[in-house]
Amino acid sequence: MRRPTALAHAASAAALAALLAPVPAAQADSRGAAAAATVIEKVPYAMDSSNQAAWWTPVATYKGRGQYTYFAFNEPGSTAATHRPAIARRDPDGVWSRLPLLDKSGQQAEFPDDNGHNQPSVARDGSGRLHVFASMHANAWRYFRTEAPGGDVTDHAAELPDQGVGITYPIVTTAPNGDLYLAARVGAGADQRPGKLYRWDNAVARWSTVATFAGALNRSVYPDDLMVDADGRVHLLYEWAKAPATGFRHQLSYLRYDPATGAFADSAGTAVTTPVTPGTSDVIQDLTPGEEWSIDNAYTGPAVQSAKLTLDGSTPKIAYRYRPADSGGNFRVYYAYPSGGGWARQTVYAGGQTAAALGITWDETEAKRVYYVTGSGTDRVFAATESDGTWISQSAAPGVSADRLAVRRDSDGNDVLYLPDTTHNTLYYAHR
Repeated sequence: MRRPTALAHAASAAALAALLAPVPAAQADSRGAAAAATVIEKVPYAMDSSNQAAWWTPVATYKGRGQYTYFAFNEPGSTAATHRPAIARRDPDGVWSRLPLLDKSGQQAEFPDDNGHNQPSVARDGSGRLHVFASMHANAWRYFRTEAPGGDVTDHAAELPDQGVGITYPIVTTAPNGDLYLAARVGAGADQRPGKLYRWDNAVARWSTVATFAGALNRSVYPDDLMVDADGRVHLLYEWAKAPATGFRHQLSYLRYDPATGAFADSAGTAVTTPVTPGTSDVIQDLTPGEEWSIDNAYTGPAVQSAKLTLDGSTPKIAYRYRPADSGGNFRVYYAYPSGGGWARQTVYAGGQTAAALGITWDETEAKRVYYVTGSGTDRVFAATESDGTWISQSAAPGVSADRLAVRRDSDGNDVLYLPDTTHNTLYYAHR
């Protein structure tokens, strides 16, 4: 089924080369809802096929004279097994510019490919400085930032705490006051790998450690997402796995930090002591029958794999992928929210296999929007909304064969989608 819906492509003449050819008809998915993307553009820089992850935060937005968008991504390296991280910036006129990440010699930094690990996360602080964390899989910090708006993005790894310690899965977000918060898995021990929270104090331009927020013997922490609400409280989403590492995780969990008091709490506001453990975490998706703690990457039982959060005011709303025992090996997409001192859950999509890529935003009109990627199909990126308990999906990027995604909501209330097509080494921007 197809229903015609015009796509409005808006950009200045200087950016027309970056635009996709206009899509003549919005393509409805098999569930019958029309596509709603309003702008789709091809980012005019080559993308490396290693530019794919589930945990990353590769999008930042900023409202100045208009909306600016920053995409951190991997460019092709000097060999097929390497990449070079960079930022693609889109200004309010639709013009793209490129900011390479420069090493101490002044050359563009280059690192080995490591799919699912060596991908970048980006944030913009309140003074306009860009911060990028790139290409770390139990490596010492690889951190780059600008000294001032418009400056070069250079190596500042020596400014971070925990020097010389292996870092993995860095995710970063901007607080309303211009500070940044960073969560990462720290350490490379065989017996445990905890999660730590860091803060960039924008007023004094300095990083510090907030706390080890989660850790336990024989367990590894996998950070998924973090956001800061209007009151400055930090909301954290993370998974647990059997140490040292595995592609399949368990006990998706939530935690909240209040910098005004220095205290951590669960979704009901009950204080908790950090580092939390699997037994003391606020667990969103608990173990189900047949679920095992395993480090076998061929494990076929129930497991969590990827999750994202958004906020309705100060209330967390969660999208996550879980493979229940009755799914035929497919990771279904679920939505969860606090209810009655625990977590209520709904099934968003159970129609087939999905990729390790999710997004969720909160819209004043449509409420929650859950973004996911199907394992196959012409259009693979979908947005799902709920009405009276029924979830309806629509293609979020018709005609684009993206197989990964990230999403951030800008201050104008629009969803900005980051859409890698790793088969064709192409990155797309969508705005809806």
